Amino acid sequence: MSVLVEFAIFPTDKGDSVSSEVSKVIDLIRESGYNYQLTAMGTLLETDTMAQALEVVNQSHDILAENSNRIYCTMNIDSQKGKDNRLKTKVEAIEEKIGKVSR
Repeated sequence: MSVLVEFAIFPTDKGDSVSSEVSKVIDLIRESGYNYQLTAMGTLLETDTMAQALEVVNQSHDILAENSNRIYCTMNIDSQKGKDNRLKTKVEAIEEKIGKVSR
């Protein structure tokens, strides 16, 4: 199974820039060993199970909650049985049709 999660999570009580807090979440994701892509508006993550995906989101919340009274999170999930490596193959399917899309 492939579970793709696109999520953004950040504290709302830390001022205009929250990069130092968000960097702790990205470090957690990087250390998890799961495939991921950081974007300007959030992070895409691929796991084998829904439980794994939700655990990363939960751990991300816990990291931010240590020093924040309010946390905002958005999340989209796409799970599909019998597939893997969709973080890469979904982009490749588009690039086969129109050429390279990443800069």
